[in-house]
Amino acid sequence: MEHLSDEKKEVLIQKANDIRKSIIEMLVEAGSGHTAGPLGMADIFSYIYFHSLNHDPKNPKMIDRDRLILSNGHICPVLYSTLAHAGYFGLEELETLRKFGSRLQGHPHREFLDVLENSSGPLGSGLSQAVGMALADRIDGGSKTVYCLTGDGELNEGQNWEAIMHAAKYKLDNLIVIVDRNYIQIDGYTEDVMPLDPLIKKFEAFNFNVIDINGHDFDMIDGAVRKAKNTLNMPTVIIANNVPGKGVADWENKPEWHGKAPSKEEGEMALKELDNIVK
Repeated sequence: MEHLSDEKKEVLIQKANDIRKSIIEMLVEAGSGHTAGPLGMADIFSYIYFHSLNHDPKNPKMIDRDRLILSNGHICPVLYSTLAHAGYFGLEELETLRKFGSRLQGHPHREFLDVLENSSGPLGSGLSQAVGMALADRIDGGSKTVYCLTGDGELNEGQNWEAIMHAAKYKLDNLIVIVDRNYIQIDGYTEDVMPLDPLIKKFEAFNFNVIDINGHDFDMIDGAVRKAKNTLNMPTVIIANNVPGKGVADWENKPEWHGKAPSKEEGEMALKELDNIVK
């Protein structure tokens, strides 16, 4: 993995801003979908797809590619937007989000879009899928990295903790779990619905290498991924403290934006705000 230079960091910041703009445009066009989580994860997706992930949009099924598993499938606008900006399909297809016949379903579905590594929607299953892929690669003698992106509210699902125990038992150091720690879910704030803290100590008790970061700081993201790749004989979880709705001040840290799409007027306001972030 190449060094994260200041020049490359500027590229990633711009990519993240472009990803956010496309998220808003596609949600406005669809008239439904999730806003806060996708905007909050844009920096993580920018870093992974444009810096750390071993992948090739021109050869999406190459055997030795890394795997990215999106467990919290409702934030798929950020995945679709990133895939389009990375060259997997044209940006114009983003306008078909959630429409009948579209490849861009409201939750990711591999039978519609075959460049996906998994289908997701029912929360709690993605980490089990990722653990299976990481274990299979270990058995095959491969060298893939399996990234699994999960939501914090999703950790209410017990299946996650079964998968976490399994990953620790088999010392899956080729697995990197990234938790979108934004403290909101569809019913409100996570710590009101079902408290997760102390989340760091929970993962440590399950024998994970735990790294706590600001999920919008590219130096911290880079340092965490590098540390994860250099940690042997245990899986890593990166707890990314993110701002839901990042980039649009009126939407940030507000649970009501978890599962709501912006109106045309709200979208225009948000795009103007994002235009002022990166010139």
